[in-house]
Amino acid sequence: MVEWTEFERATIQDIFSKMDYESVGHNALTRCLVVYPWTQRYFAKFGNLYNAAAIAGNPLVAAHGAVVLRGLDKAVKNMDNIKAAYAELSVLHSEKLHVDPDNFRLLADCLTIVVASTMGSGFTAEVQAAFQKFLAVVTAALRKQYH
Repeated sequence: MVEWTEFERATIQDIFSKMDYESVGHNALTRCLVVYPWTQRYFAKFGNLYNAAAIAGNPLVAAHGAVVLRGLDKAVKNMDNIKAAYAELSVLHSEKLHVDPDNFRLLADCLTIVVASTMGSGFTAEVQAAFQKFLAVVTAALRKQYH
């Protein structure tokens, strides 16, 4: 079980309470698909992902980015047991979709960059540490869980 300080809890809740899920999700997923093009293989049904402009303009990328961020709400609301909250999603991603678990870390890195650019000077080292701890816990929870 992860131990959270009051600062970490408050920081994570504050970040997500102010986040524009559509914009941040779209930008983070777009960045991930452009910077790490091998991650595109999971999105073959999304159509044209041939270049950065096509990815950024793809409405399915935008929609899925928002879905991903809304999915993080579950972790924000269940910070004391993120692993249990994501048990079904973990199985879906590993057994049905066969997602490489390293891709969760790549997307988390892209999300950190987008959130940092959105928050500007408010994204201090302490805020970044709390945010990255949160994303690391989520990433670990999404890896295949053995029961």
